Amino acid sequence: MRSQHGSRLHPRLDDDLRHLPELLEATRAYAVRILRGLDERPVAGTPAPSAPSALPERGAGLAGAMETFARRWEPGFSGSAGPRYLGFVTGGATPAALAGDWLTGTLDQNPTSALDSGAQDLERETLAWLRELFGLSEEHSGIFVSGATMSNVTGLAIAREWLGEQRGVSVAEEGAAALGPVRVLSGSPHSSVGKALSMLGLGRAALRQVDVLPGREAVDVARLADELAALDGRPAIVVANAGTVNTVDFDDLRAIAELRERYPFWMHVDAAFGAFAALSPEHAHLVDGLAEADSVCVDLHKWLNVPYDGAVQFTRRRDLQARVFRNAAAYLGPLGETPDFIHLTPENSRRLRALPAWFTLAAYGREGHAEIVRRDIAMAARLGELVDAMPAYRLLAPVRLNVVCFTLAAAPERVGELAAAIAASGEAFLTPTVYDGLPALRAAFSNWRTTDADVRRVAEVLEAFRP
Repeated sequence: MRSQHGSRLHPRLDDDLRHLPELLEATRAYAVRILRGLDERPVAGTPAPSAPSALPERGAGLAGAMETFARRWEPGFSGSAGPRYLGFVTGGATPAALAGDWLTGTLDQNPTSALDSGAQDLERETLAWLRELFGLSEEHSGIFVSGATMSNVTGLAIAREWLGEQRGVSVAEEGAAALGPVRVLSGSPHSSVGKALSMLGLGRAALRQVDVLPGREAVDVARLADELAALDGRPAIVVANAGTVNTVDFDDLRAIAELRERYPFWMHVDAAFGAFAALSPEHAHLVDGLAEADSVCVDLHKWLNVPYDGAVQFTRRRDLQARVFRNAAAYLGPLGETPDFIHLTPENSRRLRALPAWFTLAAYGREGHAEIVRRDIAMAARLGELVDAMPAYRLLAPVRLNVVCFTLAAAPERVGELAAAIAASGEAFLTPTVYDGLPALRAAFSNWRTTDADVRRVAEVLEAFRP
């Protein structure tokens, strides 16, 4: 086959193109074998180091590359898409989300511009569905980003521009130095908040941690009010938490929002996975007040169970967002009243992240995703009960939603050894942490596949590896 330049395609490309249906069918069969074995695949492990090979000169074609991958690399990959991967906060990929992800690669759209494709319209529809799912207002406009970190970066960049607006400057035009000192207040900020402040030129030192409630990770709203009052009317940024990493604690969002009647501040809510509490009638009160936020971070490759990478950022001030991220170039056209996505995030180009989310929402709706959330909450509660009944372990906090935080009762300093032993067993994966000064383990439930049988297996491995 000849290319557009008149010369023939590279022989390997030509051969792969002619046999593409068969090759894709072989890829499908390979993926199915992996998925069928996911429940019994080692959840984690320590792969043997593999020396990098030299760059192929001619290449082996798709079939050869797949054979090499299957032999050299795939056996060392974790079972992070499976039901007993309880580290970090990691979802899986529902069947519909996986199909949407495959089609994302097939269609290969860059949805940042509306000049050539209707992909942006699909993204806007998906964002409207998500806004409804989380109970946000119609004033909140959304955008897809890579993950919670970039969602926090984007939300805090808009907040930075709002600070400039209060002081009569445009940070987007004049730079962060035009702001002068900035105060960012939060009770239990996620580590990505400090990273975002560093990237945005505000500096990690701008973050002041406010006292939390006794035995909690939720901010003491009275102490937050004191901190705001001490600013003597100077505007600030408040980062509220809807689901902390260690214990899934929630700030009183409604009470924080009401403080704006007395003090000027931008209310950014980090609801990376806690926003999904809105899908559980018994827990929806935890996110009461979320719709009052000026900006909201939600991660989708956590509890929506779409493949990496996918998250959203919502804000009430799309005008400020466009002021920060607008990309001025003649070939892109004017900004307009409904800005293309290229004007709303740090990225000029990206994959169609909305498609897996659109597929899973279209396939299972609110009801299906609510079932996943409720089941994961129930599984976390069950593991909490089992851990609490084991003399070797001690719960460090109530199981408020989907994370179980606990430690070794007699030897907390050995938690790292325990985490490594569990991972090496291949039965489960839990991540170590530190809570209230104590080394601890956390088991986070957010996978659509997890059932009571998986909880029992995790409990058995905890019993087997207790000191």
